[in-house]
This record gives sequence, structure tokens and C-alpha cells, in this order.
Amino acid sequence: MATTKDSEKGGSFSKDPGNRYSISRDRRASSKGNIDTIVAADLLDDRFQQTQRGLKSRHAQMIALGGTIGTGLFVGSGQTLARGGPAFILTCYIVITLSVYCVVTAITEVATYLPVHGGTMSYYGYRYVSRSMGFAMGYLYWYALGILVPYEITAAGLVIQYWDPDASINIAIWITVMIIVIVGLNFMPVRVYGETEFWFAGTKVVLLVGLLFLGFILFWGGGPEQDGILGFAYWVNPGAANTFILEGSTGYFISFWQTMILSVFPFVFAPELLIVTGGEMESPRRNLPKASKRYFYRLVFFYVFGVLVIGVTCRSNDPALTNGGQGAGSSPFVIGIKNAGIPVLDSIVNAVIILSAWSSGNSFLYISSRSLYSLAVSGSAPKVFKTCSKRGVPYYAVGVSSVFTVLAYLNVASSGSKVFNWFVNLVNTAGFISWICCAIVFLRFRKAIKTQGKTVPYSSFVQPWGAWWVLGWFSFLLLINGFATFFPQNWDVADFFTAYISIIIFALLYFGHRIVFRYDKWAWSPSEVDLLTGMDEVEEAERPPPVLDTWWKKVKSILE
Repeated sequence: MATTKDSEKGGSFSKDPGNRYSISRDRRASSKGNIDTIVAADLLDDRFQQTQRGLKSRHAQMIALGGTIGTGLFVGSGQTLARGGPAFILTCYIVITLSVYCVVTAITEVATYLPVHGGTMSYYGYRYVSRSMGFAMGYLYWYALGILVPYEITAAGLVIQYWDPDASINIAIWITVMIIVIVGLNFMPVRVYGETEFWFAGTKVVLLVGLLFLGFILFWGGGPEQDGILGFAYWVNPGAANTFILEGSTGYFISFWQTMILSVFPFVFAPELLIVTGGEMESPRRNLPKASKRYFYRLVFFYVFGVLVIGVTCRSNDPALTNGGQGAGSSPFVIGIKNAGIPVLDSIVNAVIILSAWSSGNSFLYISSRSLYSLAVSGSAPKVFKTCSKRGVPYYAVGVSSVFTVLAYLNVASSGSKVFNWFVNLVNTAGFISWICCAIVFLRFRKAIKTQGKTVPYSSFVQPWGAWWVLGWFSFLLLINGFATFFPQNWDVADFFTAYISIIIFALLYFGHRIVFRYDKWAWSPSEVDLLTGMDEVEEAERPPPVLDTWWKKVKSILE
């Protein structure tokens, strides 16, 4: 058998004719072992099947974009519009979009260099920063994404009640149906999952394009019950911005920052979802940069123009935004359609919102299970979670991650709804922590690349300054996440606790791991960071780019 270049790292590695990697069992890493041995021992363990590269670039783009277009944008944006007004929500979405672009370019550079199986940002944190960083990030992703699954399932069930306001059919029935479908799809081979999610997400994209086009028509007064051009009338009355807690300029200042915090939720974990697909993507070094670039363009088109449309077609003081009943009744898109007197369309939008919540739950379970799989690959979770089926599905990881879905049943009781909302607040804070950690991982990766004289297949002009912006900006938002509760008239112990508890959880995970592995360095030295293990398989996964010698091949390449 031919010896691979991974053997340069000091282990007895070999590659068999079946293109599998093996490592001698007697070199399992101890807590004092060097990073090369630790990485190789877990990543190249041939006792376990690996996930398979069944995702195309179009799958990855749609999973990242469409998978996160859920109730946060379609319904949750209504609360944000009511809080800040059309000018504030538009400004905040633009700022968050540009900040997320900095996150995307940074983590794409990291993942494109070595898109190994199980390569989540927590894995790269473990590999390029420290085992403690990877451990804390991994469990943060696992529980935060796991909680988002029942959130989306519950939202879909509530939206269904738009047609059944008397709740003649118990919401638990709808929750059960959606859990079965979502969990079932995640047990399918990744290609089936990717294709299903592609069409799920594609449907949402078609809806958003239609809503943007409809917003353009309503802007010019094209609605059945509109008298003349609507334009920016709602920016004048009730106004472009709202106050919050206090009146005057101080109230506008408070409102802006509260709107900024609320605007983050629709974006949370979207960049990381793109990176998770790298380990199961065809030709990842070529397709990941392509997917991230197109993802940003679509983010600007759908998110920024989407909130512009709702600011034009829906009053920020419309009472339906905050007490419009179940599900889509509070969607600013649906409210704008109903106010314009357009029949039937609100039900069509409602149906796609259900599909959107379903799709997002599907994607969040995917990344939650892969986070657990990645923890096992890095040696931070029981090795049984590395077990994959012959078709590359980490079924133990999927099964355990699916347990979070039962939290959806908390919403059957009103008291359960309050408890569940606390879990959702945990996720929002976890998003800030995740992006801060992503910036740290990127900066340490860049330092290792420079120190060892390596080159990267992809880099962006905004880096490394973009990573420093992410580090500072989201650290600031993390600290002010619950600032509204500090005002005496707004003080609430539960709100304060849920706004900051994720910081405590992350600190316990990180420092608890540091205590157990106290002989580890706080961060790997740039000169000893392992930049080679797994490179053979990554290079072999690359395929020559297609020859685009005809116009239809060029069109196909754009679509894929």
C-alpha cells in the first residue's frame, strides 16, 4: 500500500485500495498529545464510515439561503418593523447583511483550505485554536441549532391555525406530522436531503421574488383598494422611525439599538450552515467560494429588499403586527396584502410560510446532527456518534439530535410557550457568540498559514479587517443584547436571564474543558497547527471544472 503524505505528521498512516485511511491504534492521543497526533487519530480512524460528498454547489447555496429563510423573516420581521419603523429596520438589515458578509468570507477561507468530513466551524476551532474552543463551540451549535428545530416546527403548526382560528384540530397533531417528516428526511442519504431542501428552499425563493414584485406594484398604487400612488407614504405617516421606552431623541436612540438586536435573528447560523455542507460537497474547494459569493448576493436581494417592501406596504403602527392572531396573521407581508384588498393571495403566502418553517427546521436538524458528528470526529463526543450508514448518514448523531424536537410539545400548553421562548432567547445570544468565535478561528488560521508559509485557495479583499470588525461589532451587540431590561419600567428577571445565560453556558463549557485538559495550551502555536492531515482526501474530492463551450452549459453552471 502506498504511504500518504499524511505520514509526514509522524504517524503510521496508509491508504488502502478502497481509498480509506488508516492509523495505527496504539497512537491514540492522550490529553498531553501534540495537535498533529490528536487530529490524525480522530479524523483518519478507519473503523468508522464517513459522510459522503453528495451535495452540489446549488444544494449548498439553497440550504444556506433558503434553509434560514423561515419565520424570522416572514413573520418575525413584523415585530422588528413595529419596534423601529421602516427606516430603522432597513438600515439595520443593511448593517447586519454587510457584517454577515464579513463572517461568510472569513469562514469560507477557513473551510475552503481543508473541507474535511465533519468540518464545522467548531471542528476548525478545535484544529486551529484549541480543543477547548472546539468543544465549547461544538456543543453551543448542537444545543442552539437543536432548539431552533422545535421553534420552526411550532411556528409551522401555529401558522396552520391561520385557517383554523378555533383550533378544532389540536396543534400537537400538526407538530407530530412535521417531526416525522423532518426527522425522516434527515435519515435519508445526503443527496436526497440536499435535493429535497433545494426544492423546499426554491419554493421560498419564488415566493420572495413574487412578494418583491408585488411590493413594486403596490408602491405605484396597483392594489384593488388603493387610491393613487402609495410610494413612501408610510414613511411619512406614521413615520420613518419609532421611539421605544422613552420619547424624543433618546427614545429614537434606544429604538435603533433594539431594532438592531432584533434584526439579527433571521441571519443567525446562516453562514455556518453553508460551511457544514463543505464536508459533504462535491469539489468543495471550487464550489464553496462560488456558493458563498452567490449566497451574499441573494442575501442582499431577498433580505434587504424584502424589508424595504414591508416598510413600503405595511404601517409600522398597524395593530395586526403585534396582536394579529396566529402565525401569518402577524406577517407584515400578509398584512400588506390584506390592506391592499387582494383576495386569496394571503392564504397562498401563508401556505409557503408553513413550508418555509418546515424547511428551516429540516436544515437546522441537519446542522445540529453534523455538529454532534463533528464533535465525535474531534474526539469531544462519544465515538459512537461518528458511526455512519453505508450511505454516509451519521444516524446516531441524527437520532440523538432529533430528541430536541419534543420541545415543540411545550407549546401545547400556554405555560410551556413561555418556557419555550426562553430557549429561543438562548439561541439569539448563541448567534453572537458563534460569530465572535468564527472571527477568532479565522485570525488564528491566518496566523498559522502565514507562519508555515502556506497558500490558501480562496481569500477575500475584506479580510482580515472584516474579521476584526466582526469580533468588535458582535461583541458589542452581545453585551447590549438585554439592555432594554435595565430600564426600571422594563425590568424583568426572566428576560435579563435569557438575554445573557448563553454567555454563562459557553463559559462553563470552555473553562470546564480547560480544567479537564489543563495541560493543553490556551491556543495552539501557529507553527504547530496541523495544516496537512486530511489534505489527500480533499484533493482527491476535487474534479476538473466543466468546460463551458456553449451558452447552455454556461447557464447550467450558473444554476448549479
